[in-house]
Amino acid sequence: MNQQSNIKRKSLLHHDSLHESGFLHAKGEARYVDDLPLPPHSLWAFPVLSSQASARIKSIDCSAAMELDGVSAVLTAKDIPGVNDASAFAHDEPLLAAQTVEYIGHPIACVYASSLKQCRAAAALVKVEYSEASQPAILSIREAVERNAFHGTPHIMKRGNVDQVLASADLKLSGVFDSGAQDHFYLETHTALSIPLERGRYHIYSSTQHPSEVQAKVAEVLGIKRSEIVIEAPRMGGGFGGKETQGNHIAMLAALGSYVTGRPVKLWLNRDQDMMITGKRHPFYSTYEAGFNKEGDLLALKVDAIANGGWAEDLSSAILDRCLFHLDNPYFIPSLHFRGRVAKTNLPSNTAFRGFGGPQGALIIEEVMNRAAEYLDVESSELKRRNFYGASPRNLTPYDQVVLADRSARIYDELIESSNYQARRAQIDTWNQNHPWIKRGLAYQAVKFGISFTASHLNQAGALVMIYADGSVQLNHGGTEMGQGLHSKMMSICAHELGVTLAHIRMMNTATDKVPNTSATAASSGSDLNGQAVAIACRKLKARLKPVAATVFGFADPDTELDRLDFEGGFVSHPEREDRLSFEELSQAAYMAQVSLSATGFYRTPNIHYDRSVGRGKPFHYFSYGGAVIEVEMNGLTGEHRVTQVDILHDVGRSLVPSIDRGQVEGGFIQGLGWLTREELRFSDTGVLLTHSPDTYKIPALGEAPKHFTVNLLSNADQPDVIHGSKAVGEPPFLLALGVLGALRHAIASYHPEKRVDALAIPCTPEAVLASVAVAQGRLSPEQALQRAEG
Repeated sequence: MNQQSNIKRKSLLHHDSLHESGFLHAKGEARYVDDLPLPPHSLWAFPVLSSQASARIKSIDCSAAMELDGVSAVLTAKDIPGVNDASAFAHDEPLLAAQTVEYIGHPIACVYASSLKQCRAAAALVKVEYSEASQPAILSIREAVERNAFHGTPHIMKRGNVDQVLASADLKLSGVFDSGAQDHFYLETHTALSIPLERGRYHIYSSTQHPSEVQAKVAEVLGIKRSEIVIEAPRMGGGFGGKETQGNHIAMLAALGSYVTGRPVKLWLNRDQDMMITGKRHPFYSTYEAGFNKEGDLLALKVDAIANGGWAEDLSSAILDRCLFHLDNPYFIPSLHFRGRVAKTNLPSNTAFRGFGGPQGALIIEEVMNRAAEYLDVESSELKRRNFYGASPRNLTPYDQVVLADRSARIYDELIESSNYQARRAQIDTWNQNHPWIKRGLAYQAVKFGISFTASHLNQAGALVMIYADGSVQLNHGGTEMGQGLHSKMMSICAHELGVTLAHIRMMNTATDKVPNTSATAASSGSDLNGQAVAIACRKLKARLKPVAATVFGFADPDTELDRLDFEGGFVSHPEREDRLSFEELSQAAYMAQVSLSATGFYRTPNIHYDRSVGRGKPFHYFSYGGAVIEVEMNGLTGEHRVTQVDILHDVGRSLVPSIDRGQVEGGFIQGLGWLTREELRFSDTGVLLTHSPDTYKIPALGEAPKHFTVNLLSNADQPDVIHGSKAVGEPPFLLALGVLGALRHAIASYHPEKRVDALAIPCTPEAVLASVAVAQGRLSPEQALQRAEG
């Protein structure tokens, strides 16, 4: 035992810390699935894709492809030994098209060869003969509505007599609103490596957010039990929701090749393939009616929101649900009627993306608030502040969940003052009066975002923590690392609970043989769920170690001293002892005393429920809040614009690792900025994706980041009943970028004699902004502007 140091060691929790793989990222030493060495005799896989958006398959001829050197197999639906289905739950998504193809890029066959070059050559020789489908392809939401093509069932929420309230409102607004798609554009495209083992078992490395679902789908397609398959997920090079369900297909095709050939198989999608095959953020087509009184109180809102689900359902119904859950954002709506539907189109099956429908819902009410402020001649931030949730009865969401501890007003008050909002707004109004072409705009954006999986059973997590006799620790949990810093937070929780340093802990790859039946790392719940599970496992181990430490210290009655032991910084101490016990010594003593040094932890979020049939329940454990003040500058002659200043105050509770959370806020905002202002997916009239690589699809670069970008975390904001008082951070900051639209409207409105904006298409590309300016100047109608923005 060592002499006590005079320096009191601090827990790593709630302090800035480097990302656990930060140096590996910087040095190029971080390993992803594509970096893993290929086992001997490995094969590459390459999918054969449909060239038709909607057609029947008459025949598939693989004979020419099979004659090429190096080709081991060309597999089609008839070669699948189990179930030909890659869907998350709807059973509507065959892994390989068997009778019909539903979109351009639909996998029909898969080639397995000794090299990627051989795969490409063989895939080009596979001949697919088509016949016309009974109906032409559906390529837009409006076409789907006309032909009554929908997935699932409508979702309806209602309160009060909305039509009656609308009829008597002082201000009535109505409109049609479109929001666009967005590609995930993760740095690492979809990849899987399948390694066959003895006895018909498989170890599969997968770039996935949901290892347990990949395990289940591979078991189904091969017709074997889940226990015969281990899915291991090393770090991902980004996910953003795009690897929540759509990694299933890649691992299944790799595993199918291993099953048939008995050899390891790697499937890696290049950027063009990835963008053509996989789904995007759901575009929405919505109509709305809103009513306000002359003071600016929102009285009623009626919304019909339709998501473009693509050809298969995937997670579209759940995404639609979250859209409706966030149609209120932080505003109380006394009377309402919301209806949501999912359109079925012949495009890639759209899927989860950061925010999971929440941004699309909040976008609608922000449009309503911005328009109301313009028509009522009220400064927009003040109108928004007026409509925040408040005391009963203004504390019920549209689905009757009580809003507790609403922090919107506090964030608003602090940020309006710290950003000098009112003075800057007045200065900008003066600037715009004196400058005919370079205009500026300033806006406040508030966010309220619900945290939990809305499918209640998914709110669970597990962990496995193992202490070795030398004091080193292996940490396993069910969450996956995609660059967001989840592993860093879990290590900090583990170190805090066991009283050790980060150097004691080895973070293991997420794997289904360590933690079974896990939920996806999604819904911003990774830290909430897995953090609790890790803490529970560590507390079990600490409870076992305490009696050992008391015995080693030689207390006459060890049981009475257990609560006075202090575990910190890799040592155990007692206020009445000058010496202390190292964690290494304690672990060895526990081993010698035959004490178990491994423990599991399991956590389920309490009291989550929702009845979709009546639109009522408590789908969220709590809400996260945030605020942003955003300033833009635009050129009225070209439509070019840039964000010049952003000040954010965001609620993350008591941050587990503040440096990680600030990074998430910054990244979320920039990704939202891309969706709203520059990222544009275009399809041809036949359903071909035209923007399938970086030369045609533009995400924000360093130059798009504002020169002044301040992110502060709300202080004194501990959240009860969440791991160490923290809150989720992954998705809510994305919605802060909605304020860019408000700032652009402020700038564009300066051209209008009544200071309003009658048309602004999303994304707000320079073309869209220029068309909006033309409307404000009376040179175009709103309809013409929207058509021009759409090309």
